[in-house]
Amino acid sequence: MTPLPAKAALDAYFLEARCKLLDLAAILDRIDRGGGLPSDPRLANIRKALETLLASPDGRAEALQHIFSLAYDPGWKRPEPR
Repeated sequence: MTPLPAKAALDAYFLEARCKLLDLAAILDRIDRGGGLPSDPRLANIRKALETLLASPDGRAEALQHIFSLAYDPGWKRPEPR
């Protein structure tokens, strides 16, 4: 499969990306207005994800998935239905 040319991808997804970035900025503003949570690991993961987006030229989606995922546990047992 041929990748979408860069201009076509930007034309197709710019408004969606802009919307998601504005949503994230608004969420971070709400957290800050509420006093912030400097030691919360979830917020640390968001910061790490933002740094990854700026620093990594390739594989950003995969890198972010690893940031927000738990490590594989071979002993994990599927929960039983209630």
